[in-house]
Amino acid sequence: MTICIVLFATVAMMAQAKYVFYFIGDGMGTNQVLGGEMYRSAVAGEPLGRVQTLMSTFPYSGHASTYSKSNGITDSAAAGTCLATGSKTNNGVLGLNEKGDTLQTIAEELKKQGWGIGIMTTVAIDHATPAAFYAHVEKRSKYYEVGQQLSESQFDFFGGAGFHYPQGKKDNKDINLYRLAEERGYTIAHGLQEAQAKSNEAEKLILVQSSDDQGVKHGDNLPYAIDRKEGDLKLAEIVQTAIPFLEKRYDRFFMMVEGGMIDYACHADDAATAFGELWDMDEAMRVAYEFYLAHPDETLIIVTADHETGGLALGNSDYTLYLDLLQHQKCSAWVLSDMFSKLFQDKKKPTWGEVKDIYRTNLGFWDKVEISLDEEQALKALYKSACKGKGKDTETMYKNINQLGEAGIALLNKKAHVGWTTRAHSAHAVPIFAIGVGAERFTGWHDNTEIAPLIQQATKE
Repeated sequence: MTICIVLFATVAMMAQAKYVFYFIGDGMGTNQVLGGEMYRSAVAGEPLGRVQTLMSTFPYSGHASTYSKSNGITDSAAAGTCLATGSKTNNGVLGLNEKGDTLQTIAEELKKQGWGIGIMTTVAIDHATPAAFYAHVEKRSKYYEVGQQLSESQFDFFGGAGFHYPQGKKDNKDINLYRLAEERGYTIAHGLQEAQAKSNEAEKLILVQSSDDQGVKHGDNLPYAIDRKEGDLKLAEIVQTAIPFLEKRYDRFFMMVEGGMIDYACHADDAATAFGELWDMDEAMRVAYEFYLAHPDETLIIVTADHETGGLALGNSDYTLYLDLLQHQKCSAWVLSDMFSKLFQDKKKPTWGEVKDIYRTNLGFWDKVEISLDEEQALKALYKSACKGKGKDTETMYKNINQLGEAGIALLNKKAHVGWTTRAHSAHAVPIFAIGVGAERFTGWHDNTEIAPLIQQATKE
């Protein structure tokens, strides 16, 4: 019996991760995960928390602190750099330490060792978190320079919304980043069907949202899950495309998969949309999990976050939650705001009834969500202000929201008893979940500097 235990332990120590899936939920704190599960449970009529995300069923879990070198509250560039390299840096910096020295990322190191590398996200492929795995710049806002370094990396697969500024912001003579990538050996695929048609012959692939007459749609981000239309690219589809692409060409691969729009929704203090993005990443995770089930002794799936966004609180008054009310929200705060903007553009002074119809249709107000007389009067006061041209937009990280849209989302959140402390990041710890080869390393409390080195250890044993 003792000999069997020793042999089993020896085999376990010799196990080596040949396939690594590194999921990063941008802005995903513990309450984003718990709230998403409680919301789904409430809608399903199950005990709260009974409907679980895949990640929370993984056998190993822990938490990580997220502060940067320069601040107790990190930004995505510093946090992404830490998750990619195991080294702290200042906010706003990608792939460099505080002295400006280049930090090698886990993706770059594995590429040198002959691994296939895939980087994918629901936001722009040159945004902070994906860029942290291949770019080295002192300011994350240098999108054109970051985009140049993307194709210089020679990583095998990129997937997401596209480039922020493919032509460059300042110099129109700059070569288009898509053309530059093609010159460096990449095939550009617009949408899933085109990717499927081109993937067999492509040496390296960049998969972005399908194009239209104006170029690439949603260059900054894919549509929120709550706003998605038929044909819009999904994170799960990107992962489904990347796995066979890399597996066909390599006997080992590393994939970083970012659920980037969780962060965007939390910057807007939009709980229903954030929970939708959490479950959207969960769908992508299930694709990786199916691969794990076929290769359990060679695969590691690690899930964490760069930081928490919004200071999400599950509870804002008494000992009650009414998360089921969020099911009546049919679009994101962004789209709701656009509806009101369009209404006031088409009709300079629309009726209060027309405004109420937007609330009723998209948030369930009055019909499915009880609205008091005082609450209606507060909304109506904002409507009157907008009619006088005095409406003021609220600035959020990625898109301004007009006061009618903001007020509607805030009221629904309040009624669900969801609270927010900020429209920015917080210093909250973030969760870690793991399954597969080396997953036991990720239990307990960690600093985010420890995660990349622990993944590297799993690839070497």
